[in-house]
Amino acid sequence: MKIAILRERLAGELRVAATPETVGKLKALGAEVHVEAGAGEGSRLPDAQYAEAGATIAASAEAAVKGADIVLVVRRPEAALLKGAAKGALVIGALDPFGNEADVAALAKAGVSAFAMEFMPRITRAQVMDILSSQANLAGYQAVIEASAAFDRALPMMMTAAGTVRPAKAFVMGAGVAGLQAIATAKRLGAVVSATDVRAAAGEQVESLGAKFIMTDALKDASGEGGYARELTADEQAAQAALVASHIAKQDIVITTALIPGRPAPRLVTKAMVESMAPGSVIVDLAAERGGNVELTRPDETIVHEGVTIIGFTNLAGRIPTTASQLYARNLLAFIETLVDKETRALAVNWDDDLVKATALTRDGAMVHPAFAKTAATPAPAKKAPAQKAPAKKASTKAGNAGKAQAAKASVKSEGSASAKPAAVAKAAPAKTGAASKPAAPKAAAARSAAPKAAASKAAAPANASKPKAAARKPAARKPAAPKEGK
Repeated sequence: MKIAILRERLAGELRVAATPETVGKLKALGAEVHVEAGAGEGSRLPDAQYAEAGATIAASAEAAVKGADIVLVVRRPEAALLKGAAKGALVIGALDPFGNEADVAALAKAGVSAFAMEFMPRITRAQVMDILSSQANLAGYQAVIEASAAFDRALPMMMTAAGTVRPAKAFVMGAGVAGLQAIATAKRLGAVVSATDVRAAAGEQVESLGAKFIMTDALKDASGEGGYARELTADEQAAQAALVASHIAKQDIVITTALIPGRPAPRLVTKAMVESMAPGSVIVDLAAERGGNVELTRPDETIVHEGVTIIGFTNLAGRIPTTASQLYARNLLAFIETLVDKETRALAVNWDDDLVKATALTRDGAMVHPAFAKTAATPAPAKKAPAQKAPAKKASTKAGNAGKAQAAKASVKSEGSASAKPAAVAKAAPAKTGAASKPAAPKAAAARSAAPKAAASKAAAPANASKPKAAARKPAARKPAAPKEGK
């Protein structure tokens, strides 16, 4: 069993998918580990440390991948980079498939089995493999560090002979993994911290860290599935916005963390709210990669608007790459351990395992994840439809059934996406809506084929003028009304 570790190609990505620590553990599983030269340099992990741990240093990606059974990455690799890997090789990493379906299809065509670690289900067994949690934890910490650096003032209260320095006020929007770490970090640095979340249960967690929890009375609870929040109603959104607007004007530091994988980030902070803050205030938007929670956010840029600094880094965890790589590599190691037979020390993937089914994107040349597999199969119904030749009445029934079938497909898609991450549902569904218009053609074709039969029946009508007309009118008039009369 050969495992390849590749150097990341994405600009600014300094993390690596394996560390010398995890290389040693991979070798204990029976693996032969090949690391591309320079793969760990961005995380201050030189090739010499990998070699000492027992890895073979490959001069190029091609040499590392050749014959590999498993390829470990941080970001989705180009399909061309995997040329030479063993047939059906596993590619494991944060593959970011939403909006990049063509790249995922290219991986499928390359014959590899791709696994998106961000789809790992949030269950107890998978906690040690959850890259979203491990990296979000670090992002929350780093957000406070970046904010304090840009704030240009001290965060804690200081009592000196020259006078007292008031503590900074920090407001964290969203109390998920990143938000809670941001609260804890800001509190340690001495800021007065407050936080909000649309999930009532988050209140206890916020207060346990010493922060003040604020939540509008109009919003009782908006907890959704998988630990994420549900979508707010218009009234709830208005009430939450009013609460935020009044509170944010008094804050020195604001950190927004509302991000659901696969969905555009919800807009929480408007331009007017930013302008209500005092000059010198700082906002860090952790949702910049999906458009941002702040109206003025620009991904991967730091801007100043009327004296307020807005930081929109899209890879905050990657700004502390050594620590981020350590946690990420352990996440991948824990997953690989479930794919290897301990006795034979060989790769033995159980395709019925819930973890495998939730994270598998491609297999045997096809896109197999529920959020993407049906997208590829969309054109099929359009080919079958023209063969329908039914009377007008039956054509209408079949058209209704076709509509039900489309609804059933959407339902299946939502359920399949939810098994991985609830966020996957919203992003996957729109991708397929365009296909709903195609079945309309069969309906028209069926109506046209029925037209001659309808004309023929009119011509035949005089032969049975009295009885058929009476029989036709009687059921037609009473069918809808009969149940009401019975009641």
